[in-house]
Amino acid sequence: MKSIAIADEATMIPKETTTIFGILAAISFCHMLNDIVQSLIPAIYPILKDSFQLNFTQIGLITLTFQISASLLQPLVGIITDRRPMPYSLVCGMGFTLAGLLLLSTASSYPVLLGAAALVGVGSAVFHPESSRVARMAAGKRHGLAQSLFQVGGNAGSAIGPLLGALIVLQRGQGSIAYFSVVALLGMIVLYQIGHWYAGNIAAHTHESKQLRAAPRHFSPARVQAVLAMLIVLMFAKFFYTVSLSSYYTFYLMDKFGVSVQSAQFHLFAYLGAVALGTVGGGYVGDIIGRRRVIWWSMIGVIPFALALPYANLFWTGAISVVIGLILASAFPAILVYAQELMPGGVGMVAGLFFGLAFGMAGIGAAALGWLADETSIAFVYQACSYLPLIGAITFFLPDIERAKA
Repeated sequence: MKSIAIADEATMIPKETTTIFGILAAISFCHMLNDIVQSLIPAIYPILKDSFQLNFTQIGLITLTFQISASLLQPLVGIITDRRPMPYSLVCGMGFTLAGLLLLSTASSYPVLLGAAALVGVGSAVFHPESSRVARMAAGKRHGLAQSLFQVGGNAGSAIGPLLGALIVLQRGQGSIAYFSVVALLGMIVLYQIGHWYAGNIAAHTHESKQLRAAPRHFSPARVQAVLAMLIVLMFAKFFYTVSLSSYYTFYLMDKFGVSVQSAQFHLFAYLGAVALGTVGGGYVGDIIGRRRVIWWSMIGVIPFALALPYANLFWTGAISVVIGLILASAFPAILVYAQELMPGGVGMVAGLFFGLAFGMAGIGAAALGWLADETSIAFVYQACSYLPLIGAITFFLPDIERAKA
């Protein structure tokens, strides 16, 4: 009996004070698996473009369908689960992704492609708010690091996905997408175990959320709304710009420099790998120096590199894109934790809102940039997008939440 009591006490202490790296590693791993599947969609665009005779606008609409189905549902899922946590919904979300994968591998028409993309988007809508909550539950006091570790799994998956797409799908054809159903099944198994841990920690998490909601606020509701509006504008600038790299980078390299599809995919892998490293750095540094400073350096520091990118040769295009990925990626974990500290007690809602905004803005951006590329050229798209990071100057007006709390 004594040993059992000691074990129970030991399991309760980490809930409040200690970062539980085992859970963070598991949820980050599942985020990687989830985003490997998601990143296959843009990775196989060259095959789909040739097989279905698609133009850039239709390619953009595939991304828009995926992103919109994810973005519209994520805030709703976050609000619902703030009130009633659903530990095993993570498994259901990966199930939608699995269904979308299998449909994508057998699609024979453009509407079926759109339906498959929508299913993958629904899987993301369920996965991200609840998995972000799991990361915060396991964070202890290191919320920035926890969100970075969680997000870097997704970034790693986004980097690995195009590489696997180049090595497998581009070599074997559309039907080989079904091979990745193994990835989704593995994710469902791990997420079931995470859901079991989550279910055992709901009481402590609910108590903490009630305490946060009852705590005094440092800003008026009007000020909170104004800051949220600024964060949304920053998200617009960040994700409209990054979608030009993630969705059209391969086409840009092939069009401007005449490289092969495989070579362009390896350049995309290098960029997305840099994004993963930048994500880890943003959360870790944010815990030390504050989220506002990380957001400021990320949004302002990327400006000269973004302006130079459209005029660089092949070598410098690759190098500059890696630097852009490192700098700009550090903003998102800082923005997310900053918003959660701005609105304590609404972890799921904030995660759903900002992940939903990320998906929605990326989808709208992909469709809009695809149309612009059809009307002008890929090179013009990159020239126009190079000015978007200038919007990051509004970070000067973000309040210092850490100082306000002190």
